Amino acid sequence: MAEKPILMPKMGESIAEATIIRWLKNVGERIEKDEPIVEIATDKVDSEIPSTEAGILTQQMHGEGAVVKVGEPVAMVDSEGSAAVASASASAPVQAPVSEPVAAPVAPAVEKAAAMVEEQMTQVQTQMSSADGSRFYSPLVMNIARTEGISMTELESIPGTGKEGRVTKSDIMAYLQGGRKAAATAVAAAPALTPAPAASPSVVEPAAAPVAKPAAKVAVSLNPGDEVVEMDRVRKLIADHMVMSKQTSPHVTSFVEADVTNLVAWRNKVKDSFKKREGENITFTPLFIEAITKAIKDFPMINVSVDGDKIIKRKDINVGMAVAQQNGNLIVPVIKNADSMNLLGITRKVNDLANRARVNKLTPDEIQGGTYTLTNVGSFGNVFGTPVINQPQVAIMAVGAIRKKPAVIETEYGDVIAIRHMMYLSHSYDHRVVDGALGGMFVRRVADYLEQWDLDREV
Repeated sequence: MAEKPILMPKMGESIAEATIIRWLKNVGERIEKDEPIVEIATDKVDSEIPSTEAGILTQQMHGEGAVVKVGEPVAMVDSEGSAAVASASASAPVQAPVSEPVAAPVAPAVEKAAAMVEEQMTQVQTQMSSADGSRFYSPLVMNIARTEGISMTELESIPGTGKEGRVTKSDIMAYLQGGRKAAATAVAAAPALTPAPAASPSVVEPAAAPVAKPAAKVAVSLNPGDEVVEMDRVRKLIADHMVMSKQTSPHVTSFVEADVTNLVAWRNKVKDSFKKREGENITFTPLFIEAITKAIKDFPMINVSVDGDKIIKRKDINVGMAVAQQNGNLIVPVIKNADSMNLLGITRKVNDLANRARVNKLTPDEIQGGTYTLTNVGSFGNVFGTPVINQPQVAIMAVGAIRKKPAVIETEYGDVIAIRHMMYLSHSYDHRVVDGALGGMFVRRVADYLEQWDLDREV
């Protein structure tokens, strides 16, 4: 038998763990290399883990709902395909360590897996009960703490409602919303918890996690006929992220009205031949992204992030685009290195990402690393909007619906009124680092690129 582990893969720069949603393969089943075996969820996107080995699935190291760190094993595969091992493993699933002795003999593979689980639990419990009281914190929680000036000592005092008492994003946001000093005083005044004696020398019971005080909220009365709908996991994450963004960045929005008559005329001229040649549509989105990319090159201080009192200038231009999914939630896939692509390349990438985003088939890496975001409120018939910054970026642009309007045109023979295709651009930016001059000039430059579109351009 040659058992090999299937590890939780790295899924992006800010993702340290994932939750197991559903096992796609059962113990004892034959699996092929690159075949999905388990469905997982992060705070960014749902995904599947493919097997890195071909053989028999002998162990499911974690149950559904378990939180697993990146790099930890999630399953064991017998690459030699031993039926005997698979049968033994299937009849004796992995259980958490217990204090009672096991009466019946345990398969070696199961015993090995149980030992690994016990070691992981002991490490977590030891970390929670260590002398300095340290706990594991996700990169997202650490980033919020750093942005809000929360010290490690203060962070340690925040009650956690996550697995093993971890501080979640909701916990730290509730702590900030409820008033840091009041919460810190309440924690300090609370009586110390006295751990109960261990039932057995070989079993360490984790200390009971304190319950976080819920954030103050507006009381909502229910009227006859009202329906209460529970937010799904993604909607809760979106809500938290939007509140966090507003608390982090002082938002300012500048507006420009652009005459995109040439842009509309050019697309109408090429869309049929493009569809016939490439087998897909050319929409306005890649045209907007190209204009934004050019403007970022002109004004690189839009392509930055804030880390405390430091400004991080991004080398890459990675443009995210907000996409509405079938359930109404929004997701933002990212066109990496958009400045290195021609219009055809951007169009293909936009269509591919948008199609897969709508059916939740993006990989975690495809929604990571954005440095600027575009949202098209015009696709819902809106004229303009005031978008919320996608942290840790410092700016976002919304494009409104393109409408025919009478406009004054300056000619060598004097001013005339003509029917033109007009569109509003809304540019929200972080006033900590982007002043009105820079924010206003940037959106004006994007409009200039759209207004000056070459009618004879080939794609």
